[in-house]
Amino acid sequence: MSAPDGRPALPSPAVSPFRASARPTEDWDHFHFSVDDGVANVVFRRPERLNALTFEVYADLRDMLGELEQREDVNVLVIAGEGDGFCSGGDVNEIIGPLLEMDSRGLLEFTRMTGAVVERMRRLPIPIVASVNGVAAGAGAVIALAADLRLLSTSASFHFLFTKVGLAGADMGSAYLLPRVVGLGRASEILLLGEKISAIDAVAIGLASRVVTDDQLVAETKALARRLADGPTLALGATKVLLGRELDMDLGSSIELEAFTQALLMTSEDHAEFYRAFTGKLPPNWTGR
Repeated sequence: MSAPDGRPALPSPAVSPFRASARPTEDWDHFHFSVDDGVANVVFRRPERLNALTFEVYADLRDMLGELEQREDVNVLVIAGEGDGFCSGGDVNEIIGPLLEMDSRGLLEFTRMTGAVVERMRRLPIPIVASVNGVAAGAGAVIALAADLRLLSTSASFHFLFTKVGLAGADMGSAYLLPRVVGLGRASEILLLGEKISAIDAVAIGLASRVVTDDQLVAETKALARRLADGPTLALGATKVLLGRELDMDLGSSIELEAFTQALLMTSEDHAEFYRAFTGKLPPNWTGR
Protein backbone atom coordinates (compact mmCIF):
# COMPACT_ATOMS: atom_id res chain seq x y z
CA MET A 1 0.00 0.00 0.00
CA SER A 2 1.23 3.51 -0.79
CA ALA A 3 0.72 6.85 0.91
CA PRO A 4 -1.28 9.54 -0.96
CA ASP A 5 1.96 11.10 -2.24
CA GLY A 6 3.06 7.81 -3.84
CA ARG A 7 5.65 6.89 -1.24
CA PRO A 8 5.43 3.50 0.52
CA ALA A 9 3.21 3.75 3.58
CA LEU A 10 4.92 3.19 6.91
CA PRO A 11 3.53 0.41 9.12
CA SER A 12 1.46 1.74 12.01
CA PRO A 13 1.29 0.32 15.51
CA ALA A 14 -2.08 -0.94 16.68
CA VAL A 15 -4.00 2.05 17.94
CA SER A 16 -7.38 2.87 19.35
CA PRO A 17 -9.98 3.89 16.73
CA PHE A 18 -10.66 6.93 18.91
CA ARG A 19 -7.28 8.63 18.53
CA ALA A 20 -6.52 11.79 16.59
CA SER A 21 -5.29 11.68 12.99
CA ALA A 22 -1.59 12.11 13.87
CA ARG A 23 0.55 8.98 13.75
CA PRO A 24 1.88 7.84 17.16
CA THR A 25 5.44 8.98 17.75
CA GLU A 26 8.00 6.17 17.55
CA ASP A 27 11.19 8.18 18.17
CA TRP A 28 11.56 10.66 21.01
CA ASP A 29 14.52 13.00 21.08
CA HIS A 30 15.18 13.10 24.81
CA PHE A 31 14.95 9.47 25.94
CA HIS A 32 15.09 6.05 24.32
CA PHE A 33 11.66 4.62 23.48
CA SER A 34 10.84 1.21 22.05
CA VAL A 35 7.96 -1.24 21.94
CA ASP A 36 8.69 -4.97 21.91
CA ASP A 37 5.87 -7.50 21.94
CA GLY A 38 3.55 -5.49 24.16
CA VAL A 39 6.25 -3.97 26.37
CA ALA A 40 7.06 -0.26 25.99
CA ASN A 41 10.46 0.78 27.31
CA VAL A 42 11.51 4.29 28.28
CA VAL A 43 15.19 4.67 29.15
CA PHE A 44 16.61 7.99 30.36
CA ARG A 45 19.85 8.48 28.48
CA ARG A 46 21.98 11.13 30.14
CA PRO A 47 24.21 8.77 32.16
CA GLU A 48 26.98 11.36 32.50
CA ARG A 49 24.49 13.47 34.55
CA LEU A 50 22.86 10.50 36.32
CA ASN A 51 19.97 11.01 33.89
CA ALA A 52 19.09 14.44 35.24
CA LEU A 53 15.91 15.83 33.70
CA THR A 54 15.65 18.80 31.37
CA PHE A 55 12.62 20.81 30.27
CA GLU A 56 12.57 18.77 27.07
CA VAL A 57 12.62 15.42 28.89
CA TYR A 58 9.63 16.45 30.99
CA ALA A 59 7.73 17.61 27.92
CA ASP A 60 8.47 14.43 25.98
CA LEU A 61 7.43 12.26 28.94
CA ARG A 62 4.15 14.14 29.28
CA ASP A 63 3.35 13.78 25.58
CA MET A 64 4.52 10.17 25.29
CA LEU A 65 2.28 9.13 28.20
CA GLY A 66 -0.66 10.83 26.52
CA GLU A 67 -0.04 8.88 23.33
CA LEU A 68 0.29 5.54 25.10
CA GLU A 69 -3.35 5.74 26.16
CA GLN A 70 -4.33 5.45 22.49
CA ARG A 71 -2.04 2.54 21.58
CA GLU A 72 -3.30 -1.02 21.60
CA ASP A 73 0.12 -2.61 21.08
CA VAL A 74 1.37 -1.67 24.56
CA ASN A 75 0.37 -3.73 27.61
CA VAL A 76 2.99 -2.58 30.09
CA LEU A 77 5.44 0.33 30.41
CA VAL A 78 8.95 -0.03 31.87
CA ILE A 79 10.90 3.07 32.91
CA ALA A 80 14.66 2.74 33.51
CA GLY A 81 17.84 4.76 33.48
CA GLU A 82 21.03 4.24 31.50
CA GLY A 83 24.31 3.89 33.35
CA ASP A 84 24.73 4.10 37.12
CA GLY A 85 21.55 5.95 38.05
CA PHE A 86 17.80 5.88 37.48
CA CYS A 87 17.21 9.64 37.53
CA SER A 88 18.80 12.32 39.73
CA GLY A 89 15.91 14.80 39.30
CA GLY A 90 15.93 18.19 37.62
CA ASP A 91 19.25 19.28 36.17
CA VAL A 92 20.61 22.09 38.38
CA ASN A 93 22.18 23.96 35.48
CA GLU A 94 19.56 23.38 32.80
CA ILE A 95 16.41 23.69 34.94
CA ILE A 96 16.97 25.31 38.33
CA GLY A 97 19.12 28.14 36.99
CA PRO A 98 16.66 29.17 34.24
CA LEU A 99 13.70 28.82 36.62
CA LEU A 100 15.16 31.54 38.84
CA GLU A 101 14.80 33.96 35.93
CA MET A 102 11.18 33.08 35.07
CA ASP A 103 8.09 35.06 36.07
CA SER A 104 5.19 33.53 37.98
CA ARG A 105 3.32 32.45 34.86
CA GLY A 106 6.33 30.65 33.44
CA LEU A 107 6.98 28.90 36.76
CA LEU A 108 3.36 27.73 36.99
CA GLU A 109 3.51 26.38 33.44
CA PHE A 110 6.61 24.40 34.43
CA THR A 111 5.19 22.96 37.65
CA ARG A 112 1.96 22.02 35.88
CA MET A 113 3.98 20.25 33.19
CA THR A 114 5.93 18.19 35.74
CA GLY A 115 2.72 17.35 37.58
CA ALA A 116 1.10 16.24 34.32
CA VAL A 117 3.78 13.55 33.98
CA VAL A 118 2.72 11.95 37.26
CA GLU A 119 -0.99 12.45 36.63
CA ARG A 120 -0.73 10.70 33.27
CA MET A 121 1.30 7.86 34.77
CA ARG A 122 -1.41 7.22 37.32
CA ARG A 123 -4.20 7.59 34.75
CA LEU A 124 -2.58 5.29 32.19
CA PRO A 125 -4.64 2.06 32.27
CA ILE A 126 -1.65 -0.27 31.98
CA PRO A 127 0.86 -1.35 34.64
CA ILE A 128 4.04 0.71 34.92
CA VAL A 129 7.26 -0.81 36.26
CA ALA A 130 10.10 1.41 37.49
CA SER A 131 13.40 -0.46 37.18
CA VAL A 132 15.56 1.51 39.60
CA ASN A 133 19.32 1.21 39.28
CA GLY A 134 21.28 3.61 41.45
CA VAL A 135 19.93 6.94 42.62
CA ALA A 136 16.32 8.08 42.20
CA ALA A 137 16.32 11.60 43.57
CA GLY A 138 13.92 14.55 43.51
CA ALA A 139 11.67 14.28 40.49
CA GLY A 140 13.31 10.94 39.70
CA ALA A 141 12.09 9.58 43.03
CA VAL A 142 8.57 10.84 42.33
CA ILE A 143 8.52 9.27 38.85
CA ALA A 144 9.49 5.93 40.42
CA LEU A 145 6.87 6.47 43.13
CA ALA A 146 4.19 7.06 40.47
CA ALA A 147 4.87 3.65 38.91
CA ASP A 148 2.73 0.70 39.98
CA LEU A 149 5.67 -1.57 40.79
CA ARG A 150 9.22 -0.60 41.76
CA LEU A 151 11.96 -3.17 41.22
CA LEU A 152 15.27 -2.08 42.76
CA SER A 153 18.88 -3.13 42.46
CA THR A 154 20.88 -3.39 45.68
CA SER A 155 22.69 -0.15 44.78
CA ALA A 156 19.44 1.76 44.30
CA SER A 157 18.25 4.51 46.63
CA PHE A 158 15.49 7.10 46.95
CA HIS A 159 16.04 10.70 47.93
CA PHE A 160 13.01 13.02 48.19
CA LEU A 161 15.25 16.03 48.67
CA PHE A 162 12.92 18.95 47.86
CA THR A 163 13.14 20.60 51.31
CA LYS A 164 16.94 20.46 51.05
CA VAL A 165 16.80 22.87 48.11
CA GLY A 166 14.37 25.21 49.86
CA LEU A 167 11.18 23.91 48.25
CA ALA A 168 8.12 22.13 49.62
CA GLY A 169 8.52 18.40 50.10
CA ALA A 170 5.17 18.13 48.37
CA ASP A 171 5.96 18.17 44.66
CA MET A 172 4.50 16.48 41.55
CA GLY A 173 1.91 14.69 43.68
CA SER A 174 4.35 13.21 46.19
CA ALA A 175 2.32 14.35 49.21
CA TYR A 176 -0.68 12.54 47.75
CA LEU A 177 1.03 9.33 46.62
CA LEU A 178 3.67 8.69 49.28
CA PRO A 179 1.33 8.50 52.33
CA ARG A 180 -0.79 6.01 50.39
CA VAL A 181 2.25 3.83 49.74
CA VAL A 182 4.13 3.98 53.06
CA GLY A 183 1.66 5.62 55.48
CA LEU A 184 1.38 9.19 56.73
CA GLY A 185 3.99 8.87 59.47
CA ARG A 186 6.70 7.48 57.18
CA ALA A 187 5.78 9.92 54.42
CA SER A 188 6.02 12.87 56.81
CA GLU A 189 9.51 11.81 57.89
CA ILE A 190 10.65 11.20 54.30
CA LEU A 191 9.33 14.47 52.87
CA LEU A 192 10.24 16.70 55.82
CA LEU A 193 13.78 15.43 56.39
CA GLY A 194 14.70 14.56 52.82
CA GLU A 195 17.06 11.80 53.90
CA LYS A 196 18.39 9.07 51.61
CA ILE A 197 16.48 5.76 51.65
CA SER A 198 18.47 2.64 50.81
CA ALA A 199 17.06 -0.20 48.72
CA ILE A 200 16.73 -2.45 51.76
CA ASP A 201 14.92 0.24 53.75
CA ALA A 202 12.67 0.96 50.76
CA VAL A 203 11.48 -2.65 50.77
CA ALA A 204 11.03 -2.64 54.54
CA ILE A 205 8.66 0.37 54.44
CA GLY A 206 6.79 -0.78 51.34
CA LEU A 207 8.29 1.75 48.93
CA ALA A 208 9.79 -0.99 46.75
CA SER A 209 8.30 -4.21 45.44
CA ARG A 210 11.54 -6.19 45.50
CA VAL A 211 15.33 -5.82 45.57
CA VAL A 212 17.63 -7.88 43.36
CA THR A 213 21.36 -7.79 42.76
CA ASP A 214 22.65 -5.20 40.32
CA ASP A 215 23.47 -7.81 37.67
CA GLN A 216 19.99 -9.35 37.94
CA LEU A 217 17.97 -6.14 37.58
CA VAL A 218 17.61 -6.12 33.79
CA ALA A 219 16.65 -9.79 33.57
CA GLU A 220 14.22 -9.58 36.50
CA THR A 221 12.63 -6.45 35.04
CA LYS A 222 12.14 -8.16 31.68
CA ALA A 223 10.60 -11.20 33.36
CA LEU A 224 8.19 -9.06 35.37
CA ALA A 225 7.22 -7.00 32.31
CA ARG A 226 6.70 -10.16 30.28
CA ARG A 227 4.45 -11.64 32.96
CA LEU A 228 2.30 -8.50 32.98
CA ALA A 229 2.23 -8.11 29.19
CA ASP A 230 1.17 -11.74 28.70
CA GLY A 231 -1.56 -11.54 31.35
CA PRO A 232 -5.24 -10.54 31.15
CA THR A 233 -4.46 -6.92 30.34
CA LEU A 234 -8.05 -5.69 30.43
CA ALA A 235 -8.39 -7.00 33.98
CA LEU A 236 -4.99 -5.62 34.99
CA GLY A 237 -5.88 -2.19 33.62
CA ALA A 238 -9.22 -2.20 35.44
CA THR A 239 -7.45 -3.15 38.67
CA LYS A 240 -5.04 -0.22 38.34
CA VAL A 241 -7.85 2.22 37.58
CA LEU A 242 -9.90 1.08 40.55
CA LEU A 243 -6.95 1.21 42.93
CA GLY A 244 -6.52 4.86 41.98
CA ARG A 245 -10.19 5.82 42.01
CA GLU A 246 -11.05 4.14 45.28
CA LEU A 247 -8.38 5.93 47.31
CA ASP A 248 -10.80 8.79 47.94
CA MET A 249 -14.11 6.89 47.99
CA ASP A 250 -16.20 5.65 50.86
CA LEU A 251 -16.74 1.90 51.17
CA GLY A 252 -20.22 1.88 49.68
CA SER A 253 -19.11 3.80 46.59
CA SER A 254 -16.12 1.49 46.17
CA ILE A 255 -18.25 -1.64 46.37
CA GLU A 256 -20.70 -0.26 43.81
CA LEU A 257 -17.88 0.70 41.42
CA GLU A 258 -16.33 -2.75 41.79
CA ALA A 259 -19.71 -4.40 41.20
CA PHE A 260 -20.16 -2.55 37.90
CA THR A 261 -16.57 -3.31 36.87
CA GLN A 262 -16.81 -7.02 37.63
CA ALA A 263 -20.16 -7.30 35.83
CA LEU A 264 -18.55 -5.70 32.76
CA LEU A 265 -15.47 -7.93 32.88
CA MET A 266 -17.69 -11.02 33.20
CA THR A 267 -18.74 -10.28 29.60
CA SER A 268 -15.13 -10.13 28.37
CA GLU A 269 -13.46 -12.64 26.07
CA ASP A 270 -10.68 -13.12 28.62
CA HIS A 271 -13.11 -14.27 31.31
CA ALA A 272 -14.70 -16.75 28.90
CA GLU A 273 -11.20 -17.86 27.87
CA PHE A 274 -10.37 -18.61 31.50
CA TYR A 275 -13.36 -20.96 31.71
CA ARG A 276 -12.50 -22.67 28.42
CA ALA A 277 -8.90 -23.14 29.49
CA PHE A 278 -9.86 -24.34 32.97
CA THR A 279 -12.34 -26.93 31.72
CA GLY A 280 -9.94 -28.03 28.98
CA LYS A 281 -7.00 -28.18 31.37
CA LEU A 282 -5.01 -25.78 29.18
CA PRO A 283 -3.21 -22.49 29.89
CA PRO A 284 -5.42 -19.49 29.00
CA ASN A 285 -4.69 -17.49 25.87
CA TRP A 286 -5.32 -13.93 27.04
CA THR A 287 -6.20 -11.33 24.40
CA GLY A 288 -7.01 -8.27 26.51
CA ARG A 289 -10.56 -8.26 25.15
